[in-house]
Amino acid sequence: MEKIRKNHPDIAPSGPTFSRSVRAGDTLYIAGCTARGTQAQGQPVMDQLRVTLDRIVRIVAEEGGSPSDIVKITTFVTSIPRWRADRERQEALFAEFFQGQYPANTLVEITALAEDGLDVEIEAIVELG
Repeated sequence: MEKIRKNHPDIAPSGPTFSRSVRAGDTLYIAGCTARGTQAQGQPVMDQLRVTLDRIVRIVAEEGGSPSDIVKITTFVTSIPRWRADRERQEALFAEFFQGQYPANTLVEITALAEDGLDVEIEAIVELG
């Protein structure tokens, strides 16, 4: 099966040692996205969540898919209490981006992300076609 690797520099730039996404057949794997390099970096976690979800949805759209094609995400946060503190906004953002077609989601608390000011990172698996 052919694998197509992309970096999507205009949406969510990746580092030098990994691809932002890999498409294998109709399955798209998206590496962890953050608000890195945006005005949301260093801002409250829900501001970062909006940018992160937007980046993922834009990558999926670039591949011809829609948010309902996202079947699984893993959400990494630096503080579950801070994540849950604004549950209403979190739920509103997920509703806005997924419109009721929610992917499976695993929430994992971690010590830190790659850069200061980043508190949420999301990776995704997408079934296209």
